[in-house]
Amino acid sequence: MSFPAERGLRILHLSDTHLFGDGSLHYGMVDTLAALDRVLGRAATLGAVDVVAVSGDLSDDGSPESYRLLAGRIAPWAAEHGAVIVYAMGNHDLRDAFESVLGARETVIDVAGFRVVTVDTSVPGAGYGAVDAAALDRLRGIVASPSAHGTVVVLHHPPVPAASALLAALELQNPADVLDACASGDVRLVLAGHYHHALSTVASGIPVVVAPGTANSSDPIAAAGTERATVGSGFAVVDLPIDGEPTAVFVAAPSADDGTEIFDLDAAEVERIAAAAGPKEPR
Repeated sequence: MSFPAERGLRILHLSDTHLFGDGSLHYGMVDTLAALDRVLGRAATLGAVDVVAVSGDLSDDGSPESYRLLAGRIAPWAAEHGAVIVYAMGNHDLRDAFESVLGARETVIDVAGFRVVTVDTSVPGAGYGAVDAAALDRLRGIVASPSAHGTVVVLHHPPVPAASALLAALELQNPADVLDACASGDVRLVLAGHYHHALSTVASGIPVVVAPGTANSSDPIAAAGTERATVGSGFAVVDLPIDGEPTAVFVAAPSADDGTEIFDLDAAEVERIAAAAGPKEPR
């Protein structure tokens, strides 16, 4: 199915590919490159796509080779479907390697009258996210001048609460600031990742779409205080019309191992990881 640009913007939204440069398995179980291949294969029937947006945690090891592997898969797919590519930084990504292969961490492009802006929410060495004052000022400055059909913001840490204990400890620390910056201009849609499960909501009047993870699927209804993940990959197809609200469709890219448990962390382990990777001061 195709979605001509004159009717709006069609986005293939991927996230959390967690690739390794040396072919290592994620959690010793998941071949994330094979998972990405399944996702792109499942999305092959989409026809024309305007943007491929990959919203962070592109790499798991931060190696240049992992980013080359990603680009080697995404670029041919995008070229075949007529799409431009935007990459956002995640907490697992390393800035120097990211930029050496994929280009600038924060970008602005125009696609068929829509503006697409990437925002870096990563905090070096941490699992949580934050957007500093300079980056917020940059975002406000960009969106202050309206584009023809509005702006799409792509970032890793969603500006909306997480459903599970560990992800709640690794949330974006200043979501209100980010949403205020978006609401100050012509932002019509925010695309994010990090949570490894599909989510669609509205925050400060702005639709927010979180893509499923490519590497695995987190359990948004795991027992309170715990964190659980299973084998499973998916993506979102987001249609943003010239006028009106976006529509997001979430699609699975199944494998024979779907549903296999990868980890089930008890409350003590969640607290240990949160203390190591989360913010040192409560927000």
